[in-house]
Amino acid sequence: MVLTGRAVGLLALGLIPVLLLPSWLTVATWLVLVAALVGSDLALAAPVRDVRIERAPIPTVRHTEETASRLRLHNTSPRTLRALVRDAWQPSAGTGTNRHRLTLGADQVRRVRTTLRPWRRGDMSAAAVTVRSYGPFGLAARQRSTDVPGLLRVLPEFSARRHLPSRLARLREMDGRAAVNVRGQGTEFDSLREYVIGDDVRAIDWRASARRAEVVVRTWRPERDRRVLIVLDTSRLSAARLGEAPRLEAGIEATLLLAALAAKAGDRVDLVAMDRTVHTRVRGVEGPALMSALAQGLATLTPELVEPDWAVVAQEIRDRLSQRALVVILTGLEPGAIESGLVSVVAAVARDHQVVLASAEDPVAQRMRRSRESTAELFDAAAAERAELERGALAQRLQRTGAQVVRRAPEDLPPALADTYLALKAAGKL
Repeated sequence: MVLTGRAVGLLALGLIPVLLLPSWLTVATWLVLVAALVGSDLALAAPVRDVRIERAPIPTVRHTEETASRLRLHNTSPRTLRALVRDAWQPSAGTGTNRHRLTLGADQVRRVRTTLRPWRRGDMSAAAVTVRSYGPFGLAARQRSTDVPGLLRVLPEFSARRHLPSRLARLREMDGRAAVNVRGQGTEFDSLREYVIGDDVRAIDWRASARRAEVVVRTWRPERDRRVLIVLDTSRLSAARLGEAPRLEAGIEATLLLAALAAKAGDRVDLVAMDRTVHTRVRGVEGPALMSALAQGLATLTPELVEPDWAVVAQEIRDRLSQRALVVILTGLEPGAIESGLVSVVAAVARDHQVVLASAEDPVAQRMRRSRESTAELFDAAAAERAELERGALAQRLQRTGAQVVRRAPEDLPPALADTYLALKAAGKL
C-alpha cells in the first residue's frame, strides 16, 4: 500500500476539528474517518496483479542515437485502472521520462513509450516495471513491481566514418579508375595506355609500343583478396583514459574505419580482441555482413585490468594466418612494453607478415609538454618530455624490426591508420 499526498493532506486537515473541539475523542474520530476513506479507496483500486505487461523487442542502435522502450499494458480486471507506470532501466541507458500516467477501463489495452539515449556502448538491461494503481479518491494505491526482461545493445558510434569517402576516392585512384599509374612488388597488371610525360619509364611496354607504333605503358592495380588481421588489445593499456574516453574507444573507431576501407578494396578482414585470453573473434565474414559482425563483436568489449600476454597474441596470429598478410596491432605504446615482450613478438611476426602497430596517444600529455609557465608546470613538462622520449625510442626499436608505427591523438588515429594502409597497398607491400 502507498499513501499519497492527498491522504497526508486529509490527515492534516483534522487539525481544524481538533482545535475547535480539543479532545482525544475528536482525534480518534478523525483518525478512524481517514483510515476508513483510505481503506475504501484502496479496496476500490484495480488490482495490479491483473495487469498484463509485455515489452516489444528493442532494435540495436549506435552510441549517441535515440531509441525507445515500448510496453503493452492490458487491464484484465473489471475495474478501471488509474495507474502510474514506471519503466526502469540501468542509468547508462539514458532514460528520458519513464513515468507514465494512464487510465484503463476493463479489458482495455494501452501502449507507453520510454525514450532511451544511451551514453555508452554495450548491453543495457531493463529493471522491473512498477505499476501503482490508485483508488478513485486518490488517497492510496496498490503497487507491484514485475520483472519484464528487456535488452538494448548499443553498437560503437563509428564517428570515424566521416573519413571514409575521401579514402575511398584515393582507393579508386589506386585501383585504376582514375588516371594514375602505380607500380610495386605485389601489384597486378591492369591495362595499357598511352605514355604521358611524368610516367615512370620502367612501366613502358616496349613490345606493345613496337606493335602500336606509339609508346604505351602498363598500369597496375593493387592486389585484391589480401588478408588483413586486426588485433585489438583489451588489456589494462586499453583502459587508460585519453580525454573523455578510454584508449579502447579509439582502437574500436580505428578498427571499423580500416575494416570498411579494406573490405571496399577487396581484402578479407579478420578481427581478434584479446589480452591474456580472446574475448571476440570475427572471421570468415565478407561483404555487407562484415561491418555488422564487427559492430556486434565490438559492442560489448570492456578493458580488462590485466597485463597483455604477447606470447598468446603471437600464437593466435600464427594459428590464424598461413600466408603473408597485414597484421595491425592496436595497443598502447608504453615503455613497459619491452619487458612484456611486445618487441620480440612484433619482430617474430614481422618476419612473415607486414606489421603495423597503432597507438592512441594522450592529448593531455602533449599539452603538458608545451605548458611551462610555472614551476609545477615545468616539472610536469619535464616528466612528459621524458615519457615521450621513451615512447619514441620504443617506436624506433619497433620500426627496426620491420614494423610500421602509427602514433596519433585518439581522434586522429583512425584516418592515420587508413592512410598507412593505403600507402602500403600503393607500394605493393600487401
